[in-house]
Amino acid sequence: MTYLKEIVEIDITELGFSIGHAQDIQAATGCTVILHPKGATAAVDVRGSAPATRETDLLDPMNMVEEIHGIVLSGGSAYGLAAADGVMRFLEEKNIGFDVGVGKVPIVCGACLFDLAIGNSQIRPDAKMGYQACQTAFQHQKLAKGNVGAGTGASVGKCLGSSYAMKAGFGHYAVQIGELKIGALVAVNAFGDVYSPENQILAGCYDRKQQQFLPTDDWFIQQAGHGAIGFNRQNTTIGCILTNAKINKAQAKKIASMSHDGYARAIRPVHTSVDGDSIFTFASGEVTDISIDALGNIAAHVMQKAIYEAIYHTKSAYGLPSFQSNN
Repeated sequence: MTYLKEIVEIDITELGFSIGHAQDIQAATGCTVILHPKGATAAVDVRGSAPATRETDLLDPMNMVEEIHGIVLSGGSAYGLAAADGVMRFLEEKNIGFDVGVGKVPIVCGACLFDLAIGNSQIRPDAKMGYQACQTAFQHQKLAKGNVGAGTGASVGKCLGSSYAMKAGFGHYAVQIGELKIGALVAVNAFGDVYSPENQILAGCYDRKQQQFLPTDDWFIQQAGHGAIGFNRQNTTIGCILTNAKINKAQAKKIASMSHDGYARAIRPVHTSVDGDSIFTFASGEVTDISIDALGNIAAHVMQKAIYEAIYHTKSAYGLPSFQSNN
């Protein structure tokens, strides 16, 4: 069978959103902002049990606001939610936001991952860093991958603690099919391990002395029947699907839901009680007559690829080895 429409890999910046990073490398934390000044449809699907999120209730299809202006992916655990204040200030200065009669209120949602144990826990993404990320976003430069933005302090494979963890980071991947464009951004900070399509661990719980992986799946099996598992809540993979499709909030939520399949294909285990795994959908609305099931399937594909891009581009840092250092 020959398919009529060719899938072409494109750069994430070709989707029409303004995206920028800001980070403190020494403190091992950062944030990434995704902006759409005209407003775009958004939704979120949270699967992990330990999320740190901002303004996600308004994304419910039952609630009033139909379009938002920015999404923030941030380190710093719940402290990192402060980065959105800087995003609001930046957009307000540009007269961007929801018109309330006496002014415009920028609608900014966000999610954070836990990176406090990697660098300086007293330094977290704040309003200043969020503002800086917006400035970078409006420069429309090529978007970096790896040890940047929300992925600056990210790590994976933490079932045996940080001495067995590996460095992870930020990734993105996008494709075009006809007029339709869809891409994914993700900061990979999972409790579990990242697996290749060939079922090989790329990054995860790693014994540095024996130079071998210790699969978290196997560790969980050994813990069965031992009661509550005691480990820190130092995880969460956060991401965003971007598309130029015209969809409503309910459809955007369905796409976010289906894109979690991308997490499940690449990360094992995923959506645990100590992960706050969340995915937003942000849709600008140029392309109509789109199959939601087809779009959701592609969303899962680009999210899986974005996770791999995060792993492949991350360098060893903060005493943690990376995929690059092992290959």
